[in-house]
Order: sequence, then C-alpha cells, then structure tokens
Amino acid sequence: MDITRSSPAPVRVVAVPPEPEPADLTALPEPIAVEPLQTLPATATTATTSAITTTVTTSATDVRGRRNRPRDLLALLRPGQWVKNLAVVPLALFDTHPWGAAAFLRTGWAVLGFTLASALVYVVNDLADRERDRLHPVKRHRPIASGRVSTLAAVVLTGALALALTGWAVAGPAWQWWPTALYLALSLAYSQGLKHVPLVDAFIVATGFVLRLVQGALLIGAQMSEWLALCVFSLCLMLALGKRRHEMTAAGRAHRPALRGYTLAFLDHLVVLVAVLTAVSYVLYLRDDASLAAGASLVTLLSAPCAVFGLARYLQLLLVEEGGGNPVHVLFRDRATLVNAALWAVLVALALLLPQSPA
Repeated sequence: MDITRSSPAPVRVVAVPPEPEPADLTALPEPIAVEPLQTLPATATTATTSAITTTVTTSATDVRGRRNRPRDLLALLRPGQWVKNLAVVPLALFDTHPWGAAAFLRTGWAVLGFTLASALVYVVNDLADRERDRLHPVKRHRPIASGRVSTLAAVVLTGALALALTGWAVAGPAWQWWPTALYLALSLAYSQGLKHVPLVDAFIVATGFVLRLVQGALLIGAQMSEWLALCVFSLCLMLALGKRRHEMTAAGRAHRPALRGYTLAFLDHLVVLVAVLTAVSYVLYLRDDASLAAGASLVTLLSAPCAVFGLARYLQLLLVEEGGGNPVHVLFRDRATLVNAALWAVLVALALLLPQSPA
C-alpha cells in the first residue's frame, strides 16, 4: 500500500431544515376566548340595568310631555279641509241676485256652522278609527293614532265642539239648521258602520256636500237649482271614489273594509261615468238656471271647457300619475289646476257680476 498517497477528505454532512408547509388559507382562525358576562362584577351589571331603565323612563316621559299640544289639537280638527265648506256653501250665491251684505253674512254663518259640524265629525271618526289608522302608512301619523293627542283630550274636544254647534243652531234662524243636523246624523251612521258598505260609503260623503249647498241656500233665502245640486253631488262622488281608488293602490284593501267591494277596473269605470255626469249637469245649470248677465253666453261657452279641463286633469292625476287621493292638495299644489281654476273663476265672475238680462 502506498502510504504517500493522500487519503480522501472526509465527507461533511450538513443538515438542511425542511421547507415549511404552505399555509392553509381555508382554515378558520382560532376563536378568541372571551370572559363570560357573569364574571363581571355585580355592581357593573346593576349600573347598566339602571341606566337602561332610566333611558326608557325618560323617553316615555318625553312622549307624555308632548301630548295634547295646541297644534296637535288644531290638526285634529283638520283646518286644511275647511276649504270644502268655503267652496261649496257659497255656491248658493249663484242662485240669488243682487248680492248684498246680508247675503254674505248669512253665507258666512252657514260656513261657520258646517265648519263646526265637519270638525266634530273628523274628531269622532278619528276616535273610532284610531286602531285601524295605526296600520295605515299615512293615517298612522294622525294626532290620535300617533298618540300625540290622548283619547280623553279628544273626548273633551268633542264635547266642546258639540256645545259650540248647539249654540250656533240656537242663535241662528229657527229651524233652518236642519241640513246641518241631517249631515251630523248621516255622519254618525257613517261612523257606526255605513262606511264599511261599498258604494253607500261614497254616496254618503257626496250627500254631505249637497247638504252644505242646501244649508247655504236656506239661510240666504235662495231657490236652489236642481242642476247645481246634481253637479255638486256628482263632482263630490267622483272625488270620493277617486280617494278610494288611491287608497287601494297605496295601502291595499285591508285598511278600509269597504274596499273589498271595489276593484280598480270598477272604480275606473265609475269615476269616468260620474265625471261625464258632472260636466253635463254643469252645462245644463249654466243654460237653464244660472243668473247670468246680459250677453254672457260667450262667457258661459268659454267657462265650459275650463270645467271639462279641470275634470280631465283630475282624472289624469288619478289614473295616470296614481295621485289625486287628497282633492284639497290637488287644488292648491297642482299648477295646471290652479291656473285653470283661476281662469274659470274670472269667467264665472264676469257672467254673474255684470248687469242682468231683462226678464
């Protein structure tokens, strides 16, 4: 053996650490341990409960403090609806000539009586319907349904209105208050159950407006025109049916039981039918009964298209734009209706105020 030959170098073994396994991205993180609630000190739990109780008590006190405010009591009387009396009762002046201070004062007296009567009916209806109104998307904001006016305050207000209306009847001409009394009787029957009878409910509402007209004519001593009465009845019936159609599209049939006797197609046919009757009776009233000025036939001819346009605009709002549920809002917020009504009023005033034609 050759000992001069160098030996091979020893092999160095190096330990290589294993590659780490890729992280499992689908694995959920370990839950973090949370101390149970019962480990909190008893004093802390008691303090939290006391704070919650104090907050709830304070909120209830605030709600009670906001009850029966004058503005809510006034809203219960619905002053926005009083314009109906101002629009219907003075129509009796169309059948009297010449106009004088006495006629205007008696007309104002009739407006006052029906304003008290209608306000009384509104309060009674809201008292009777407060539970049902709470389920309606809009009517739940009424003073009684929302709780802003208590039931006791509404009952006291009802008594005050009844006393004021009695004083109005006693102070006025004897036995000339019967249209208002009949209106109250119909409204009471309406509240007690007739409002749930399809068609009857709308006809009672329209009859109430005719009684407004009769009350005005009775107090000023005018002979009421049958065509004018029919025009008022059909117009108000159209508005009542339109309101029911709007309620069906907005809240369905559950809110008002009488709506179960209607369909949208049925109401559409009725509204159009009554609108035609309104236009025809208006033209016949102008032709046969209205106290028009000499040579006012041209003014009459021009006012008829204004009346037809007003009816057509309301039908458009109701059937096309799914509105028209509140006729008062339509009258004061729709620009086309306002302009048309102003033009119609000017034409009718010219036809009525100019010197009369000789008999």
